[in-house]
Amino acid sequence: MRLTLRTSFLLLGLAWLPLALRAQLLAGGEDAALACRQARLSQAARSAATTGASVRHRLKMDRYDVKWYKLDLALENNSRALAGSALLLVRVGAQPLDSLAFELYQAPVGAAPSAATLTIDSVVVGGQRSPGVLRRGQEATAALAQPAPAGSQLAARIYYHGTAPNGNTSAIGNAFNTATSYRRAGVDYPYNVTWSLSEPFSAHEWFPCKQVLTDKADSSAVSVTTTLPNKVGSNGVLRRTVPLPGNKVRYEWSSRHPIAYYLISVAVAPYVEYTTAASLPDGSRVPVVNYVYDQASLAYYQGGIDQTGRLLGNFSQLVDNYHFADEKYGHSMAPIGGGMEHQTMTTLQDFGFTLVAHELFHQWFGDNVTCASWHDIWLNEAFASYGEYLSMQAFDTPTNVRAWMDDAQARARLEPAGTVYVPDTTNVSRIFSYNLTYKKGAAVVHLLRYLCHDDVRFFRVLRTYQRQYGNSTARTADLQRLFETELGQSLDYFFAQWYRGNGYPIFNVRWNQVGNALFLQVNEGVTNGATPAFFQTEVDYQLTFQDGNTRSVRLSQAQASQGFSVPVSGTVAAVAVDPAGWLPDQPGTVQRDNALVLAAPAASVPALSFFPNPARSQLTIADLPASATAEIIDATGRVVGRQPVLAARPQVATQALAPGLYLLRLFSAEGAVVGQGRFTKE
Repeated sequence: MRLTLRTSFLLLGLAWLPLALRAQLLAGGEDAALACRQARLSQAARSAATTGASVRHRLKMDRYDVKWYKLDLALENNSRALAGSALLLVRVGAQPLDSLAFELYQAPVGAAPSAATLTIDSVVVGGQRSPGVLRRGQEATAALAQPAPAGSQLAARIYYHGTAPNGNTSAIGNAFNTATSYRRAGVDYPYNVTWSLSEPFSAHEWFPCKQVLTDKADSSAVSVTTTLPNKVGSNGVLRRTVPLPGNKVRYEWSSRHPIAYYLISVAVAPYVEYTTAASLPDGSRVPVVNYVYDQASLAYYQGGIDQTGRLLGNFSQLVDNYHFADEKYGHSMAPIGGGMEHQTMTTLQDFGFTLVAHELFHQWFGDNVTCASWHDIWLNEAFASYGEYLSMQAFDTPTNVRAWMDDAQARARLEPAGTVYVPDTTNVSRIFSYNLTYKKGAAVVHLLRYLCHDDVRFFRVLRTYQRQYGNSTARTADLQRLFETELGQSLDYFFAQWYRGNGYPIFNVRWNQVGNALFLQVNEGVTNGATPAFFQTEVDYQLTFQDGNTRSVRLSQAQASQGFSVPVSGTVAAVAVDPAGWLPDQPGTVQRDNALVLAAPAASVPALSFFPNPARSQLTIADLPASATAEIIDATGRVVGRQPVLAARPQVATQALAPGLYLLRLFSAEGAVVGQGRFTKE
């Protein structure tokens, strides 16, 4: 069903699905990553030709840094009409500024007079009206009445009005939309709602802005005047509501946290408000503000809404305290075919468990730390997808947890030629590739966890990432460096294979047991066209004995054809590759070969797996089956140390060693070499 779902409405939107299938999705049975992706594609499916400002205009915008956005707009729940102003507070760069470049939608040349467009009424900079504004498509440049000195702070207010474009009538997609109904449990209900969805580069379709990921505004404010009984959901804290003549009201939201341009949002409808609270590990409580369509929707979705608190607490415990705890978290409903992680106020279609978890984890991965380039969108979407997995680990059954990861890996393998790295950032569909950005990306996050050997280490890296790059942006190289620091080794090979590389390994195993030695001959192949031609990785093997007991051993695959010898104390009946499903490998073969011991004498000394490498004070040996004696040999062949290693505490002290390269050998109680490996002492 999920594969059929993927192919049948990739670019069509939920409204085209059969009634029964739509009812199933809206009841919360959808794949959250697919719903998240669908929300973006439904507003930008055809926007590949309009992906941002020209290089020249980008350079002009780089002459200043955005400090604050303040939107003051008149909006209704049944129209894409906008009127009002946007205040941009900017810091001038190293050179004086004689003009202010920004982006705002304008109908294409030759468009019909009735075509949607946004007209600039005036621009006031530093209290003086701009003598002229030059517009070329979405690019706008306002001349300054007098140059602004380098390093100065400048306030520019842009007054504008018009109608936001709509993807159903133009080639640019929807950043600002309105609907006349919503669907619940397979039934359509009349309802007027207006909302924004700007990712990846469509914010200019509803407000003047600088669409540069690395230039987060330090803070933001959104004020919307609308007709009662409408409510307005947006970012941060609702500072006040102001009653106005003519049955109007103004909602004034503001946030003091840095924010990326595409995370600023509005949602306008006659909502019912439902507020709960989440308890965080530090003892604080965060309001969870929900703007739900109506009372009937609240009754239907309340169970799903109420799960938000425990999800928020779990993420805070695993990674770091919710970064926006001093403001809020919340949801605004809109029929967007999925969810969008607007900072502190997600917009979503329903409250399915994985959808709520996915969008919530974006508050850490995507909002607090934002990808610095669309090449690295996996830093947002893969981790949000993995947030679904983490939530299921905490609150669902092991069977369902395993099924989620099996499905993610299977979907990744559907595109063996694709990479997690996005080579074409002008293609919205490629940026939000379901199989690659979301699913393969999540599988790579899972592999990083596997590589750590220890959840404490894995989540420590995620916590460091949040604290080091919070309120800012990061690239994949930044994440790589943090994992390298934690593990004490270069991970160039890992990211070359799994991030920039394509394809998947295939493990074909022959095995045989002779006495107390289990011989494994592992030949690693790859899928057609894979780059690299070999995947360096650790692999778990489950040994099942004739008495029904099982044992797992982790072996390091360092070459395409490699032999291993594993000491065993019983008769092995079967061998299974990667029984816990850590690797997204293609299924291979496992067979017994009674002649294997003769064919692979080199397998008598298996390679050890240990960490960290390089080492400082100690090495930890992975999967040590029994206590042994460690012997350390330096580069000249001299034995420089011997020490016992306990199976219950498989650690080798290295603090007394001089910096250099060493060979570590392990000897069994009988004096046989049971493993060896090289390491570096820092």
